[in-house]
Amino acid sequence: MTTNILEMRGITKTFPGVKALSDVTLDVARGEVHAICGENGAGKSTLMKVLSGVYPHGTYEGDIVFEDKVMSFKDIRDSEAEGIVIIHQELALSPYLSIAENIFLNNEQRDKFGLIDWNKTNHEAQTLLARVGLRENPTTKILDIGVGKQQLVEIAKALSKRVKLLILDEPTAALNDDDSDHLLNLILHLKEQGITSIIISHKLNEIKKVADSVTIIRDGKTIETIRSTDVTEERIIKDMVGRDLEHRYPDHTPSIGEEILRVEEWTAHHPQDPSRVVVDAVNLNVKAGEIVGIAGLMGAGRTEFAMSLFGQSYGTRITGKVFKRGQEIKTRTVSEAIKNGLAYATEDRKYYGLNLIEDIKRNIALASLNKLEKGGLVNDNEEYAVADGFRKSMNIKAPNVLVKTGKLSGGNQQKVVLSKWIYSDPDVLILDEPTRGIDVGAKYEIYTIINKLAAAGKGVIVISSELPELIGICDRIYALSEGRITGELPIEEANPEALLKLMTMEKPR
Repeated sequence: MTTNILEMRGITKTFPGVKALSDVTLDVARGEVHAICGENGAGKSTLMKVLSGVYPHGTYEGDIVFEDKVMSFKDIRDSEAEGIVIIHQELALSPYLSIAENIFLNNEQRDKFGLIDWNKTNHEAQTLLARVGLRENPTTKILDIGVGKQQLVEIAKALSKRVKLLILDEPTAALNDDDSDHLLNLILHLKEQGITSIIISHKLNEIKKVADSVTIIRDGKTIETIRSTDVTEERIIKDMVGRDLEHRYPDHTPSIGEEILRVEEWTAHHPQDPSRVVVDAVNLNVKAGEIVGIAGLMGAGRTEFAMSLFGQSYGTRITGKVFKRGQEIKTRTVSEAIKNGLAYATEDRKYYGLNLIEDIKRNIALASLNKLEKGGLVNDNEEYAVADGFRKSMNIKAPNVLVKTGKLSGGNQQKVVLSKWIYSDPDVLILDEPTRGIDVGAKYEIYTIINKLAAAGKGVIVISSELPELIGICDRIYALSEGRITGELPIEEANPEALLKLMTMEKPR
């Protein structure tokens, strides 16, 4: 028996007009944590879908050798029967079923009469939850627990299938730091129990913490596999993007003009509990050509502020004033906010930002259909031309704009969101976590787009959980804590320590 639990040889996968994988080779040693890195659209998820049977045998070229046997998986059931379990970035849990019901869905614990044995189901679920460090009652509904705990339920579900090879696709993308640390420690704990893991991640610090080896994929091809002792961020980045990134952030020489937006005493209450203040008398301003950051810990009210300002998309009992170039404007509805020159790119691009079953063309045009209207109808040719122009200028990796947006990588989906709002020609853009779940190469492209928007005289507000990102691209940064602005720093004075001090203040200074 070889030391490898998995060998993938010459894997080639083609979609209409696109070769997603080209002669990819992957070796995973038994009992290791193996990381796969690459830019969005490099082919990482496609490779794992080939491995797990999402793309069945016969739809790709090459061989999958698992535990010294050549596999011909017809579907996910086949791969799971062999002990290969994949946890996708979008969790596949039913929110209205209990934790136990989700763990044993399609794998029900039955009695001798063929009926579900609920005592056994809940007892086995409790045992599995203990293995992943969850103390929740197994009868708790999924919708009543947070995303971090849902991720652990997915792993418990995998353990119920006697997993030998666990595949985790961007497992910490939606988690806070504490939940991420807990998950990474769990992966190391499972390794001690003999479970091999493959982790796809953009977060290089996480890879260095847990991975024994790293395979880098670029443009659907294997570039190299590195042992953990040889891993450096510089080497991974160079392999991922095909060039050195001497600077993580593009050069930015601000040309700041007059005040373009001012918000005064903006207050919003919780939609379910109107007595609870979520956004508390926020005052801020943005000048033309300025990139302004908003820093804050989880729950500080950053997204709530942005959504309440943009068409009162969040909250109740909203009060305060908004001024554009000194004139008071109203933003009571989304259409009114757009009409008055505001745009908001949400942090949740898949749920709020895009229609994933629509094509690129329609998504880019959605916020500005009035521009394309002639005689009450949308001019389809002009819509195509506009979208194709953005596809080229924004470097959206797709053969044409008729591709379904859900088929794109996260970075390319984000470029579609930005294209949609740029086409609406706003004066102020609010970008909420614009690079979440995006690799370093695509991040650089997004930063370049932000710089171009500022250079064109737009006011840009960037909300980000990554302090180095805010410090790297902004001209000025506000700190938010418990719904209040606790201070602002010019970029010359901004550093992680100073920002964290403001972000953890209980009262504004």
